[in-house]
Amino acid sequence: MPKPLTIACIGCGGRGLIYLELASKQPKRYQVVAAADPCESRLDRAERYSANPDFRRFRDDTEILAEPQLADVMIIGTQDAQHKEHAIAAMKRGYDLLLEKPIASNPDDIAEVHLLARRLGRRVMVCHVLRYTAFYRKVKSLIDSGELGDIVSLNATEGVEAWHYAHSFVRGHWSVAAKSSPMILAKSCHDLDILRWIVGTKCQSLSSFGGLMHFNQRNKPNGAPARCLSGCPLGDQCIYNADRYLTDKKRWLFISPLPEDSNESDFREWLHNSPWGLCVYQSGNDVVDHQTVNMLFKGGATATFTMTAFEENRHIEIFGTKARLIAGDRIKKGYGCDILVKPHADNKEAVTHCIGQSDGGCATHMGGDASLVDALYDEMRGKDTSAMTSSLEVSVESHRMAFAAEESRLSGQTFHFE
Repeated sequence: MPKPLTIACIGCGGRGLIYLELASKQPKRYQVVAAADPCESRLDRAERYSANPDFRRFRDDTEILAEPQLADVMIIGTQDAQHKEHAIAAMKRGYDLLLEKPIASNPDDIAEVHLLARRLGRRVMVCHVLRYTAFYRKVKSLIDSGELGDIVSLNATEGVEAWHYAHSFVRGHWSVAAKSSPMILAKSCHDLDILRWIVGTKCQSLSSFGGLMHFNQRNKPNGAPARCLSGCPLGDQCIYNADRYLTDKKRWLFISPLPEDSNESDFREWLHNSPWGLCVYQSGNDVVDHQTVNMLFKGGATATFTMTAFEENRHIEIFGTKARLIAGDRIKKGYGCDILVKPHADNKEAVTHCIGQSDGGCATHMGGDASLVDALYDEMRGKDTSAMTSSLEVSVESHRMAFAAEESRLSGQTFHFE
């Protein structure tokens, strides 16, 4: 029996804990041995996912990285602006990486991470989870089969969902681009990665438009205080009322450093003092709430991608010379299937494809988190690193597209790749 892959984690937030939990469900393949996070309750959760009696807990990255190499793979699940620092330090310690997207917050830092990984011979698997979903793999296989003919154009949408956007990108860690990364990179670089993968050729040029239209001071309700729990006259009439963290949005309290069994008064006190209690129209946020990217790929195919706070889940349309493919949440609700292929020929009927619930369907990350962890063992143990699905080499290109899109949005100019 092959030895389990040992795993450590820096940053036990939402993403890091998901990967640790999924790894813990495959004890013959993975063993969680160490974790670092300043929050004791998150370390408690990480330790619960470990069957190792010698599990090591660390309060920060400095402590865990001061130790000799503790595991085969280090999960980097920290904030965007910390990815470069933690990735470089972990690789120098001998770790291969499971690196949460984005690789880093600017092109120079990405290049530095990329060069060091090549020099040291480290394997770096970037968490572009959409590539691992049964949904997008089926879309890709239909294209590769020739059923759609040549790809002419694509439309794709990522609906962040209004509460999720307000939680993460108005009140949360990704609210200010300079402190984290631009929205198109932080939230949508794996959507750009999927479009590049589906088309199968490099992006030649792109333009982008967008901005922060709604979540700003101009839309502040009359009389609204800086904090929702400070007597806002709108109260429950506002869908972003932070009091909902204590009622129907309790699951979002995972962001709190408080122990899970804390009482309501403790959480209420936390809301009075944390960014998650702020009025969404007075939060000091600056990342866009909508953005569109127009792309031209080598070979002539075009694509349009829209990220918006005011929609839910992902949708995609692909227009081929033989057929049109429509897929995602809208089709699921309207037709009861995940993917619909409509041939242009009058004598051919539409074909539906359903993705089983065990494969994630078309909800959230569509099962991609579990599939990524499933693949981690072989990706790290395999001899051919060029076969890695979301290697650093592959992932750099979508990041370049995201940076170019943000540059185009700010400058109003079309960006041409060399």
